[in-house]
Amino acid sequence: MWNLVLAQAQDAAQGTAEGVTDGAAGAGAAPQAQMPSMLFMVVAFFFIMYFFMIRPNQKREKERKEMLASLSKGDKVVTTGGLCGTVVGLSEKIVVLRVSEEPGVKMEFLREAIMRVASREKSAKE
Repeated sequence: MWNLVLAQAQDAAQGTAEGVTDGAAGAGAAPQAQMPSMLFMVVAFFFIMYFFMIRPNQKREKERKEMLASLSKGDKVVTTGGLCGTVVGLSEKIVVLRVSEEPGVKMEFLREAIMRVASREKSAKE
């Protein structure tokens, strides 16, 4: 293994000695050749980051906003804290949940605290 490393070092030293005799034209050619491949790698990295990380997050956030906008009375929901309840009141920012069958047991939550809709009540009006 060390023989290989020494051989590569000797080849590099000979290439440097030849580069000195060739002048500045040989020294400037190597960095310019690497520039397109490096640019391609950077563009590919951002492309991969966008399609595997940023785009799926945007899609999930859009679906969440649609779910929160479509909340209605009678929906059974789960909050981010794990509390289950039925929606009995809605406003622009507040959701009132009935968390027990006993009368008067209601809690208010921010609309953003709703994690998912467990089931929707099928109304007889439809």
